[in-house]
Amino acid sequence: MNCFLWIRIDRQRLYLRQIDNGIILREFPVSTAKNGPGEWENSGCTPRGWHVIRAKIGAGAPLGTVFVGRRPTGEIYTPTLGKQHPDRDWILTRILWLSGLEVGRNRLGKVDTFRRYIYIHGCPDELIRDAPESHGCIRMRNEDIAWVFDAVDHGMRVYLSEDDQLPPSPP
Repeated sequence: MNCFLWIRIDRQRLYLRQIDNGIILREFPVSTAKNGPGEWENSGCTPRGWHVIRAKIGAGAPLGTVFVGRRPTGEIYTPTLGKQHPDRDWILTRILWLSGLEVGRNRLGKVDTFRRYIYIHGCPDELIRDAPESHGCIRMRNEDIAWVFDAVDHGMRVYLSEDDQLPPSPP
């Protein structure tokens, strides 16, 4: 599939878009950083620009599988578990670990997306409210991230923008 993922921070949406003709094949709601867009480490912001899916984690795991340090804990998320751990940053179901492609913007040094552990990942479905509320990652509903995970390949390009400016061609 000659596609890329386009994440619009301003609209809180992820699009699966064809490269050649720009047709949007699928659209999903997401939640990006409550601190807004930004690239600096420890900023709690969602990085912009071109990225690549560097790792896919969680293939075949049940929906709601809880991950800590990119490893399944053996737990499956429930609202009861959520109430028992109200301050936990839930990473559920699947992880697409991103790596920046633009040196000085989102790669290397103090702006390195990969070393910041920026993911597209599942979260409790009730946390997707058309508002930026994450700690920097891109959160998705569990069924949505499972679908995207299966539709994309390692190495697929991902573009994050804060407006409707069409992205340049992927590097």
